[in-house]
Amino acid sequence: MKKLFCLFLILFLGLVPMLSMAQLTFKGELRPRTEYRHGLKSLFNSTDDAALFTSQRTRLNLNYNDSKFRVGLSLQDVRVWGDVAQLNMSDKNQLMLHEAWGEIIFNESLSLKVGRQELVYDDSRILGNVGWAQQARSHDLALLKYKTDENGQFHVGLAVNNDAETLSKQLYFTNYKNMQFAWYNRKSDQFDFSLLFMNLSFQHSNEVDDKVDLVNKYQQTFGTIMSYRPGKISFTGSLYGQSGKDWNDNNLSAYMFNLGMKFPIWEGWKGNAGVEVLSGNDSNASGKNKAFNPLFGTNHKFNGHMDYFYVGNHVGSVGLQDIYGGLDYAKDKFSFVAAIHLFSTQADLYSGVDKQDKYLGTEVDLSVGYKYSDNVLFKAGYSHLFATDSMQVLKGGDKDETQNWGWVMLVFTPDFLKK
Repeated sequence: MKKLFCLFLILFLGLVPMLSMAQLTFKGELRPRTEYRHGLKSLFNSTDDAALFTSQRTRLNLNYNDSKFRVGLSLQDVRVWGDVAQLNMSDKNQLMLHEAWGEIIFNESLSLKVGRQELVYDDSRILGNVGWAQQARSHDLALLKYKTDENGQFHVGLAVNNDAETLSKQLYFTNYKNMQFAWYNRKSDQFDFSLLFMNLSFQHSNEVDDKVDLVNKYQQTFGTIMSYRPGKISFTGSLYGQSGKDWNDNNLSAYMFNLGMKFPIWEGWKGNAGVEVLSGNDSNASGKNKAFNPLFGTNHKFNGHMDYFYVGNHVGSVGLQDIYGGLDYAKDKFSFVAAIHLFSTQADLYSGVDKQDKYLGTEVDLSVGYKYSDNVLFKAGYSHLFATDSMQVLKGGDKDETQNWGWVMLVFTPDFLKK
């Protein structure tokens, strides 16, 4: 990867004198974030001590635009302060290729984008770049993009994954094995909507009569998201279903929906409220899987910033009902956001044979932002969870411990070619 980084710089320095600045952009991002964790993702135990650390993402983004094609490269380093010795001979934090794609422009309406790329669609509930995570998310695929008219667009994506170049078929489990999706979006002055269909497979190895057979288990995700703006108040709604087979070859039948609204309060202040439900399995059930999985969404945006649900956890569990509301303020260089979430299970939760109350607890999230300059942003946040006995049954830990999380982050976004 170090050789790739050197090549990146050589190509950049060699091409700059030959290219106009309109064709080339070279930007960066440096994002250190300090976190205090005392109950993030799961209830804290009285026998543990809180975690305090600083992580950092450093990115270089190079993009080139031509009338017939576009190319994008994004290299990044993700580390925790102190995880490498000061007098280091080698760095265990290797550079990562976050994005490397080329896009052929056939005409004003049709293009083909291939390579490693972020997928960000609609509100990022099913497909997002997980930008909060320092490493973020990107996919290897081919993406055909077609602009139907001024208000509509249609995308088709195709991915087939392998671990290496091989001479025969090999078991693959690093990511999904195959993915095909189609997305249609249409916008108007007051009403927008999108339709999504995704077919996804994970590979399994089955041994039958001393013969190993590699089998793909397919599941489908399909649905819509809509936005209606009749005036100053806006309404959003989404509905998705899942079918097919899950990882354990169980039949999958799941759903989720979200209904929300946003409204102005007074100058600079806006409010929002809504409810989201993701189906789940009774905790003592087996067989058919009724738990919805939001797959590749930016799940940190939803269901509370303390990440108790669907951020590397809670998949295949008892589902979730989230009644939420909030306030946000933005004026000049300052911003403020406050949110509250009332969590309950969608399915039944048991402790042994005893059925538990569905109410899991309430989370309060607060965050502030200050734009120091066009390229420097300060952000900070604090979250507190008031957990119930049911949350302790679901997550373990000690509900009577203080469950909180705080963070401070600086974001530098230099434009290296800006005069």
